[in-house]
Amino acid sequence: MPQMMMDHEGDPRQKLLNEVGDISDIELFHNQVLLAVYLRPQKTKSGLYLTDKHVDEDRFQSKVGLLIKAGPQAFEQDGSWFSGLSFNDNDWLVFRPSDGWSITINNVLCRIFDDINIRGRVPHPDAVW
Repeated sequence: MPQMMMDHEGDPRQKLLNEVGDISDIELFHNQVLLAVYLRPQKTKSGLYLTDKHVDEDRFQSKVGLLIKAGPQAFEQDGSWFSGLSFNDNDWLVFRPSDGWSITINNVLCRIFDDINIRGRVPHPDAVW
């Protein structure tokens, strides 16, 4: 099934970063990671409009977020779980929604995860649903 490309007004990464603002005073512990949850815009590139119900459902079921903060031991476990991988702020990461703790920072929906609950990385948030 092809991905559903959305009609973005600007870069979705930059939009989330602008909305969440300065989070330098937020501290995460151990192997926790903070992701700003990607919420799809209402219009697709093909011109279709998602219903308000579909858009609202992203608050609970979105499976991709922007890595905006990581604890000091995130992605650093011994062994092979993250072997050979490096993670950077502003990576689009994939997760199971129920694995994270939902919080709001500066009116932006976010989730906190244990690093081992991150399932993958994608180049663009529209790559998964």
